[in-house]
Amino acid sequence: MEIIQDDAKKLVQVWLSRKESGDEALQNQLKPMYARWKQQKYMVAVFHSGQEDLKENTMALLAYNKRRSAELAVQQEKKRRTASLER
Repeated sequence: MEIIQDDAKKLVQVWLSRKESGDEALQNQLKPMYARWKQQKYMVAVFHSGQEDLKENTMALLAYNKRRSAELAVQQEKKRRTASLER
């Protein structure tokens, strides 16, 4: 487990390994810490190690974002053309 506290941003990052993510006793020990940070108005972000291939999932996400961006650009162009024809 790694805990990174950024006082300037009022942010706490808690990084858990796969084993730690599945450890109920550890999760219960962390709850009071989360409550204490919340009282101090900190944002707590908990990151759990995944089970899947990071490279493959990242590539799939980038491909989806590229495709979605192109779709939105086409939609915006259609709206622009329709608006100019209505004038």
